[in-house]
Amino acid sequence: MRRSKPSRLSALLITLVLLFCGTAGALRADALDFQPITGFDEDGEPKELTLRSESVYMFNMDTNDVLIDIDSDKQRVPASLTKIMTAIVLLDEFDGDEELLKSTRYSAGSEAFDELYGTGASTADIQPFEELSCYDLLCALMLPSACEAANIIAIGMCGSIDRFVEKMNEKAKELKMNDSHFSNAHGLSGDNNYTTCADIAKMCVYALDTYPVFAEIVSMYDYTLPPTDFHPDGTYIYNTNSMLCESSLYYYNGCMGIKTGTLDLAGRCLASYAVSEEGRYMIVSMGAPLDKLEEDIAKGEENPDSVYADDVVYYNFIDHINLYEWAYDWIEETSFVDPASELREAKVEFGADGVDYVTLKPQEGFSRLWPTYIKTDEVKREIEVCDNVIAPVYAGDQLGRITLTYQGETLAEIPLVATNSVNRSKTAEKAEIAKAYPKSNEFKWAVIIIIVFAVSFVSIHIIRIQKKYKK
Repeated sequence: MRRSKPSRLSALLITLVLLFCGTAGALRADALDFQPITGFDEDGEPKELTLRSESVYMFNMDTNDVLIDIDSDKQRVPASLTKIMTAIVLLDEFDGDEELLKSTRYSAGSEAFDELYGTGASTADIQPFEELSCYDLLCALMLPSACEAANIIAIGMCGSIDRFVEKMNEKAKELKMNDSHFSNAHGLSGDNNYTTCADIAKMCVYALDTYPVFAEIVSMYDYTLPPTDFHPDGTYIYNTNSMLCESSLYYYNGCMGIKTGTLDLAGRCLASYAVSEEGRYMIVSMGAPLDKLEEDIAKGEENPDSVYADDVVYYNFIDHINLYEWAYDWIEETSFVDPASELREAKVEFGADGVDYVTLKPQEGFSRLWPTYIKTDEVKREIEVCDNVIAPVYAGDQLGRITLTYQGETLAEIPLVATNSVNRSKTAEKAEIAKAYPKSNEFKWAVIIIIVFAVSFVSIHIIRIQKKYKK
């Protein structure tokens, strides 16, 4: 059964509250790359979900648990996902100050437009020397994916596109986007302009965590640019992300953005995140098919009201919607290690009052998001306990560890610590030392020295007697 999602207004309020809490440095978790499902068949077997995008990266923004990782580190052409970095560089320049963005105006001449003519580039119909605020340019950049807006921002801020691109690459380095390089501000060209799903996720998390104005803009479906001399009535623009449009077959209640990207070299790309009372998830996908797959033609014929009935099928939206449904329906926070559980005993030598062991428990608990259809006993637990523990032992001393693995991947390594203290017994220590002394190297050397001394003494004594006898 599908779980109810909050309204878009509620979702926006939830995400803004969570963003202020911050999740910087969010992109750590080891990916397990679970197989998503759509449900179960008549035999109770899970029905696997087929994804059309070639690279996919999905993680929970609250716990940092990575759920899907399909070639997330493969370098690919990002198309208009490039514009996310363009937005970040501008927002950094203005420190995300919305009022300053609205009061600062940029325009550009032919240097921003010449390369775009005849390319079919996406546009917001901004004209040469038409002056817009930086806030409006951001809206044009992120909603209709206006390429001229990207160039106007670059030229207005840095004086040239090349200098702006330098800042884009500097920011990528700062965000540890080690598999990325940008060569333009709009993503229209794939020439030396590449990144990965994992790197795109890093810049998306940064933008959302750092700048509430970014979250506000990318969640808009439509917007009207204010009137100018070139557009006296203003310019109505709308988002290329149909998951935000309530009248679209691709609408997903809870989706809050972020950006689409389409290019022959790139396929259909999408960075999005969804907010629910059950948590926030982000998905970055690249390389979805541009054309309707032959196998889906029959689906459209059978159901003329489905997305497959149209000539163009947006597989990037389909992948994201299916993954969000999977996560909210089948993923739950699951505990694997109880911090209060006593897991093992460690033998202790020389303990006072006859105490010869100490109980061990995990230093901390461990839980993570987990598919409800995968049994937790499939996670292997390996416990190691230290040998030759000698008193005194104090509560909290690390005396072992527990390692959790799933299908060869390490989920966690948690220290095992003593639950109580054990004092040292002086009598037991002395008795043990006395008992162990004959087996020690010191005792062996002492015996050897005594034997050598005795042999030497006897030998000397015999020599003296012989000399006396001869006399």
